Amino acid sequence: MKVDTVIVGAGSAGLSALREVRRYTDDFLLVNDGHWGTTCAAAGCMPSKALIEAANAFHRRASFEEFGIHGADGLRADIPAILARVRRMRDGFVKGPEAVPGKLGKRAVSGPARLLGPGRLEVNGETVEARAIILAPGSSPVVPEPWSAFGDRILTTDTLFEQADLPRRIAVVGMGAVGVEIAQALARLGLDVAGFDAVEALAGIDDAEVLAAFRPLIEAELALHLGAPAELEDAGDAILVTGAGGSFEVDAVLAAMGRRPNIDGLGLETLGVALDDDGLPEVDPATLRIGDLPVFLAGDANGHRPLLHEAADEGHIAGRMAAPDADGGGLCRRTPLAIVFSSPQIARVGPPVSEIADRDIVTGSADFSKQARARMAQTAAGLLRVHAERETGCLLAAEMCVPAAEHLAHLLALALEADMTVADMLSMPFYHPVLEEGLRGALRDLAKDVASTGGSDLSDCKAIGHDALD
Repeated sequence: MKVDTVIVGAGSAGLSALREVRRYTDDFLLVNDGHWGTTCAAAGCMPSKALIEAANAFHRRASFEEFGIHGADGLRADIPAILARVRRMRDGFVKGPEAVPGKLGKRAVSGPARLLGPGRLEVNGETVEARAIILAPGSSPVVPEPWSAFGDRILTTDTLFEQADLPRRIAVVGMGAVGVEIAQALARLGLDVAGFDAVEALAGIDDAEVLAAFRPLIEAELALHLGAPAELEDAGDAILVTGAGGSFEVDAVLAAMGRRPNIDGLGLETLGVALDDDGLPEVDPATLRIGDLPVFLAGDANGHRPLLHEAADEGHIAGRMAAPDADGGGLCRRTPLAIVFSSPQIARVGPPVSEIADRDIVTGSADFSKQARARMAQTAAGLLRVHAERETGCLLAAEMCVPAAEHLAHLLALALEADMTVADMLSMPFYHPVLEEGLRGALRDLAKDVASTGGSDLSDCKAIGHDALD
């Protein structure tokens, strides 16, 4: 069988690539092994946020007395009903991807694909020749092999939302972005939760000051055992999880130690290019091309930026670069943006501060425990840090753990994408009273140390104690 282009994987990257491939040919094959609903829609960002919203809604009862609202003790979280709603919403999100094979007919094939070389694959036992191949096989949760002995007491994000109910005691092993989100949500729903990680880190936070601000906030809601690998021991009807600082007896363990690329059996070794220790080839981030071959690797599987919006962009790039008339120059990547939907939310815009530490940078910060709008909402907590070039004031990066970080981060991402300076951003209007005034405060703090701001916007003035002006 011969076709112009084969796409392997129908997740976010694969479907994005498909849209671009269809611009230049109808002679394609989309091959997908497993469920046709994307990881994000079926088991990742969408159902997890539905769970988090329920948890945060229930958690709000803790601030009712401060608002003068009484009777919060009568509220309860119905976990089965909450999970049923998550699944109902999830089922709606996956309808689009699940409909793809029906719409494509013979051009969509369910089953595994294996490379036989740069222009050949084996699909369900049949050899397929293609001018271009786009690989977007996605990723799967990491679960240590010895943990299989605990059976269905080990949960992952692929299985968590399928549960009709949840046990009362859960250990979350892996305090990266997903682990922190789910651990806090489960704790807010009234479960007994402890978090474990081999390193002294949380949610991928790179800035030490932001981490120092966030850790006590999350630690106030659940026990943390950071700095040593978690060890599991069968304790009869329970699992004893031991880590730094002690042990925790649980009914189930959520493995949140990241995801690994679905490359086993993909045949990357047949391409004739060097593979790293993880079995992955070098991939050009501007073209997603493997070496000089007509083969592209996009999405979670390449390990570049395993986030949905990045996977969609990578599918777009791979689809464009796979076209027969593509110039091969590649496409520019957007400003890096990552958000963790904890409370307060965590966000990073631009590169981690550790990657720009050797440059002459200055930093401005805002303490959101004092931010007026946040205090009104009983969400006042956290820290925002913004970094810029000392000489020019050009904005470089930011990291934060603050309320509504998802919105502040988008403002900063737009500013970085447009190469704005501190002065440029301060020249924009800021309403009162809004959370964005905290961002303005950080920018004014930053402007004090910029060699040339091009307009101080009151940054040289001492604070007078008026939130609308300072």
